[in-house]
Amino acid sequence: MILAEKIVKLRKHNSWSQEELADKMSVSRQSVSKWESTNSIPDLNKIILLAKLFDVSTDSLLKDEIETFDDGAPHNETSAIQISLEQAAKYIEHKMAVSALTIKGVLLCVCSVIPLFFFLAMAHTQRLNLTGNIATAIGIMGMLIMISIAVSFFIKINQYENDISQIDNDPFELAYGVHSVFKEKLQQYRPTYNLRLSIGIFLFITCFAPLMFVSVFFKGTDIVLMMLNVLMLMIAVGLYLVIPASAKMDAFNNILKDTTQDTPKSKRTKRAEKLAAFYWPLLTTVYLGWSLWTMNWGFTWIIWPVGAVLFVALVGLMELLEKDEG
Repeated sequence: MILAEKIVKLRKHNSWSQEELADKMSVSRQSVSKWESTNSIPDLNKIILLAKLFDVSTDSLLKDEIETFDDGAPHNETSAIQISLEQAAKYIEHKMAVSALTIKGVLLCVCSVIPLFFFLAMAHTQRLNLTGNIATAIGIMGMLIMISIAVSFFIKINQYENDISQIDNDPFELAYGVHSVFKEKLQQYRPTYNLRLSIGIFLFITCFAPLMFVSVFFKGTDIVLMMLNVLMLMIAVGLYLVIPASAKMDAFNNILKDTTQDTPKSKRTKRAEKLAAFYWPLLTTVYLGWSLWTMNWGFTWIIWPVGAVLFVALVGLMELLEKDEG
């Protein structure tokens, strides 16, 4: 039995959590987690202190062939669930499935105004033999259909709640070797995450550019309406890049917490998913109500880029609040 396994067994033998052992050792819980997952080895002074705390000899800790205690002795196990490599991989898979449903719903809500802008543009150019009223009616009908489909995607997220709650909400420990595997996966994924996040933020910032360019150099309501579609598509692509990337990054971070504490887990992605489930339909409802009340469709579109930036800001604010709570 190697040192890491002995530390785990002796800690559980004494019914201590990683946090409790860390307090007794005057180190961080992450240090204890690294010792137990073979990501680091305690120095000699720490090994001596471990031997005193566990009431065993240093030889029994350092020599692989020596067992440190009798497994048959009565002792209380900690209430933490041990997560295997397969369970951790399944958790990542389910979190990405939730993210896929979320992004489908969000994209449908964001893009739901595109048919309206398109048919209004056709009406202004007198193409397809559409009047303004007919174009508006067709566009609103298409919008409502897309939002209804989006809501169905948001509802389907509940089917994964039980599958991911074990790691999101319950105390857990990682089985031997799991921490190092997922730490390596996280390091491999980080460049992809940074790239997708950078491109997404760039699209959010520059989505106004095509509309501003057309407004300055061209005249015609139809061109402006088509550029609004380009704006919405740029926002949609940015969200498509950012939301799944953030969900996967947070899933890795949740796994690597490997904590037995009863402190709150990171809920940034979970909160963002719940926020998206009502935020985008609500934004669409506000847009429709405002537009139908004023009948100024050429101005009320501004709610979409502002709403997209506000959504990203709200997710960032929730992360800051979470850190303050931690």
